Amino acid sequence: MTLPTDYLIDRRRLRRRLSWWRVAALGAIAFAGLALALKDSDLDGSGDKLTAHIARVSIQGLITGDKETIEQIKKIGESDKAKALLLSIDSPGGTTAGSEKLYDELRRVSAKKPVVAVVGTLAASGAYIAALASDHIVARGNSLVGSIGVLFQFPNFYKLMENVGVKVEEIKSSPLKASPNGFEPTSEAAKAAIASLVADSYDWFKGLVKERRNLDDQELAKVSDGRVFTAHLGLPLKLVDSIGGEREAIEWLEANKKITKDLPVRDWKKKSNMERLGLVEGAAALARLVGMGSFADAMEDALRAEKGRGLDGLLAIWQGSP
Repeated sequence: MTLPTDYLIDRRRLRRRLSWWRVAALGAIAFAGLALALKDSDLDGSGDKLTAHIARVSIQGLITGDKETIEQIKKIGESDKAKALLLSIDSPGGTTAGSEKLYDELRRVSAKKPVVAVVGTLAASGAYIAALASDHIVARGNSLVGSIGVLFQFPNFYKLMENVGVKVEEIKSSPLKASPNGFEPTSEAAKAAIASLVADSYDWFKGLVKERRNLDDQELAKVSDGRVFTAHLGLPLKLVDSIGGEREAIEWLEANKKITKDLPVRDWKKKSNMERLGLVEGAAALARLVGMGSFADAMEDALRAEKGRGLDGLLAIWQGSP
């Protein structure tokens, strides 16, 4: 039986369309795979500054001591063309260990070239630790600084579980193993153990503030109770050095660190993250469209693994609202 001409034409069109989508999907998959494979490469050119300049790095959001930021700062310290580092800070803080890691790397840079911090809206807790690593802190009059303290939080579902008749049984090697765990009343011994960790990190934090801001014990006591201060209030308390913004920070570099006048300021940005553009998700969707579901699953698993970073451990973070 001879097939109708219109049917054959439609079949040819469908094959051509399907072939195009397959090619497009393979191209997108290859591009996204390359993006994931090269995610640790410096593809944005930020590490290749060919003329003398002031390097600007933005510290924003939650501080975790991530590899990209640390490597970025390390490269600035090694660059002969970066004559100074300008930290643009707008962050509530983050993990205590991550903030310590960032502080240590900034101090290594400070041993080689001047570092100045410019506070935007907020430099609290771990972000203030980052500011402490600089040689000079500039902030707007209404910028918030401080929040000198350490936090350990954990949810407790014991009463809720008791009300619904659920109990978690456990066998552990010692009473303080995995305590507190939220499934049982928190023992006084567990509270004391966590309190000792908080106190130890808090002493370290206060020691940094005392040393870097040149405070005596009485001055330190006034600023280390966990509150935040506006820069207007923080200036006489020695939490900041001057009121202003980037222009004032650069003027300080020129006047005190012999930085050449009118030296350009250049951003050292984190390398572009291809998955933020949706390329991996798009490629996975195309792969599913042409019947490559298992490959799409593998791409999405890799992306989830890359994104699966959270806050854990002791926190140096300001929580201004519930």
